[in-house]
Amino acid sequence: MKHLFGTDGIRAVAGEYPLDPPTVAAVGASLVRHLIARGEGRGRSPMRILIGRDTRESGPWMQEALIAGIRRAGGEADPIGVITTPGLAYLTGNGGYHAGVMLSASHNPFRDNGIKIFGPEQLKLSDESELALEQEILRETAEVAARAARAAYEAPEIRLVERERPTSGTLPPPSAEEKTVAGRLLGQYEQFLVESIASGTRLAGLRVVLDCANGAASSIAPDLFASLGAQIVVTHASPDGRNINEKCGALHPDGLGRAVVESKADLGLAFDGDADRCLPADRTGRILDGDFVLYLEGTRLHRLGALPRASVVATVMSNLWLEKKLGEAGIHLLRSPVGDKYVLERMMAEGIVLGGEQSGHVIFLDRSRAGDGILTGLRVAEAVVRDGLDLARLADGIERFPQVLLNVPVKKKPPLDTHPEIGPVIRDMESALAGSGRVLVRYSGTEPLARVMVEGTDRGQIEKAASAIVDAIRRHLGAA
Repeated sequence: MKHLFGTDGIRAVAGEYPLDPPTVAAVGASLVRHLIARGEGRGRSPMRILIGRDTRESGPWMQEALIAGIRRAGGEADPIGVITTPGLAYLTGNGGYHAGVMLSASHNPFRDNGIKIFGPEQLKLSDESELALEQEILRETAEVAARAARAAYEAPEIRLVERERPTSGTLPPPSAEEKTVAGRLLGQYEQFLVESIASGTRLAGLRVVLDCANGAASSIAPDLFASLGAQIVVTHASPDGRNINEKCGALHPDGLGRAVVESKADLGLAFDGDADRCLPADRTGRILDGDFVLYLEGTRLHRLGALPRASVVATVMSNLWLEKKLGEAGIHLLRSPVGDKYVLERMMAEGIVLGGEQSGHVIFLDRSRAGDGILTGLRVAEAVVRDGLDLARLADGIERFPQVLLNVPVKKKPPLDTHPEIGPVIRDMESALAGSGRVLVRYSGTEPLARVMVEGTDRGQIEKAASAIVDAIRRHLGAA
């Protein structure tokens, strides 16, 4: 079982284990050694690793620690500075790098940060690779601690522990090294985004509100949409290190809806902190989700004859309405476990080009192996302009199934389906809903939580079922 890696890399409070400077440095050194052990880069030396970050105040010192570890192990590190996670993935695969590391906690508050690792094929590490790398990190951490004790904390990555933390409003400007790397690569990513919509597409006449979540999209999305002719209204694009995702972006999209109405826009797009998600809003200010994007793009691609196997991949969390409406259009919905990498694994295994999550994380496999919020926003805008779609009218025809989502703090995580007290309760609720709903109970990959989802046609029935499961988990596994 993995202890450091969750469903989306390593994520924790920045400055605390495992995101303290010595451990972050150990990740860098371990990654180089892991790549060498796998035989990566034969004939090419040393290992070249691209590093990106979002706009959190912890990004610069974490980057410095990571670089120290990479270079200690004999690797080369190119810091590009602030960039989106999908941008980092794309440039890793197209810039000749052995790996890419993104420092981001996605939609989490600024106090958190994370480490996401991509290979040259733009894929996140497999579970097996994460487990092997984790074991190397733990060995490296122990060795660094021993060396530090002997050397009285003279290792540069150890001294970072004593650095004064920055305060709000003091996010440093890009370093000269970051400017050099960004100048060489960023235009390549922006050109890729433009080429991800139909050739010659212009967004002239389209009024769009862009909520950049004070994150990585802030310096990319506004200029890109404007260059395509859109009339843009930009909100939350002034990052200061602490305001990322703060009451804005895809995590808090209500403000986007109000801005769309106030500015009489045709469309709103909300990104999260690292811009791997995008949630649209229609002209009425109604917030739409990833399920809606999958329906919009799935039916559109199907009409164009560009949806192989007439199938779309979503996770077990996607609402039943999506399965029903796609079915009416002759499209199959396949489901994967929660997590974009599991969506991608099923897409690649079955030759499917469209998949994603209800959260707004959508993958267009004909263009990228990473969910890209800006790309998603461009594709939605393209559909509105080229097909003359009214998203509000399309959304009016969707009737969502009632869904209850509850989180239960737990003190341990034994298997739920075989638990002697909890398992029978889950099976009883599944039987009660057979044919009219479904039950999903799982653990969070990043927090000490059990997540309970019950969906069906009768809200009273699903609330009762969810309550019974939550009570059983709370009694037998609940945190004190």
